[in-house]
Amino acid sequence: MVGLAGAILINLNGVVGAGIFALPALLYASAGSFSPLAILAFALLYACLIAVLAKLSTVFRQSGGPQLYAQHAFGPLAGFLVGWFNLAANMSGRAANFHVLVSYLAAIFPFFDNPFVRLATIVALIAAFMMISIVGTRRSIAVMWVGTVAKLAPILFLCLVGLYANGIPTRVSLPQFSQIEAVALLLAYAFSGAGIVTVAAGETKQPRSHITRSIFINLAGVAVFYAIVQLAYIAIAPDPSAIDSPLAAAGEKVFGAAGTLLISFAAIFSIGTNQLSSFVAMPRIAYGMARRGLLPNFFAYVSPRFETPAIAITAYSLIVAGLAISGSFAILAMLVVAVEQLIFIASVGALLKMWHRNDGGVADAMGPRWLVIMPIAIGMIVWLTSQVPLSSALSTLALVATGLVLYALSKGGAVKHEGVILPERRA
Repeated sequence: MVGLAGAILINLNGVVGAGIFALPALLYASAGSFSPLAILAFALLYACLIAVLAKLSTVFRQSGGPQLYAQHAFGPLAGFLVGWFNLAANMSGRAANFHVLVSYLAAIFPFFDNPFVRLATIVALIAAFMMISIVGTRRSIAVMWVGTVAKLAPILFLCLVGLYANGIPTRVSLPQFSQIEAVALLLAYAFSGAGIVTVAAGETKQPRSHITRSIFINLAGVAVFYAIVQLAYIAIAPDPSAIDSPLAAAGEKVFGAAGTLLISFAAIFSIGTNQLSSFVAMPRIAYGMARRGLLPNFFAYVSPRFETPAIAITAYSLIVAGLAISGSFAILAMLVVAVEQLIFIASVGALLKMWHRNDGGVADAMGPRWLVIMPIAIGMIVWLTSQVPLSSALSTLALVATGLVLYALSKGGAVKHEGVILPERRA
């Protein structure tokens, strides 16, 4: 079972992956010296969105997260589609990130530049992550702890030395209004995955309290971490042309060639733990869907030795491997923000419906502050959705159509082991 520290760790590694190594230059180009404050301001607004998932997590004890919430509120089809959206976008992102991970390895060890070696390494990494996830959640969490320290320590060391040597920037200038949209999309991507632990609620100790606390502790910690990194980037002022590798450029300016190597190793561990976090959490969506009769029954298999959903993890790993080898993830990889807004829409709708019905006594626990939180959350969804490019919107429609076909095909081999379980207090 996952405790509070483990839940925070899963959320942390669900957010902090490859993005932090490109974010500083992009944010600085859009928001300038205001970018550290922009991060903190966005985190406050984003907290209203995450509060919806956190509140829903206090009602349910099963795995599935937003997929479970949508299934309870709107029925099997909605639950299937939300689960499909979540899995499709995530698996595409994982496939893309394995290529990024091997690219960082190749930057240090040119041996990995060989096309055959690159693909073989990707397959080997996926197999390793699959086995780590299957042999037990506790072992996976232990590996994540090591990787998290290995990725955060070099970045924080660079930031502290850079700020000590160059001083803390004090000049702040507001960005132009026309740039705010670009900043918002960048930050929406940077904070995506902040509630990933909700999908593994069934394996979390005291899920009604630990998941909520882990979500907000992680969000606050990540916001401060991002702001410190951004502040250090501004203070160090590395080569602005190094848009693809701004932290490596900052490391080189502070420590020379050793700084580039330091940040490259941090990137490898950062992407690796981000990948492992998804391998631990995301297959639980498929497992939960199978338990509730939305996917073929074999996805509900649990290893009697390791007590993990071994077939769901294996299937997830094989699909990620197929996408990584084929390269067909490119279109879906652009949908992360668009798909996350669909998931938030379903979650907000589920909470509103459950609030009205007082399912599980949820309305009794929602005070006047929700009259402020909900409008902000809905406003954030509408605004971020309006910024999504048309190409991503069209691809999302294709994702919906594919989900409908899969739903029809899945019904034949499905067996309903359990329904959606609410606590005793239900109006």
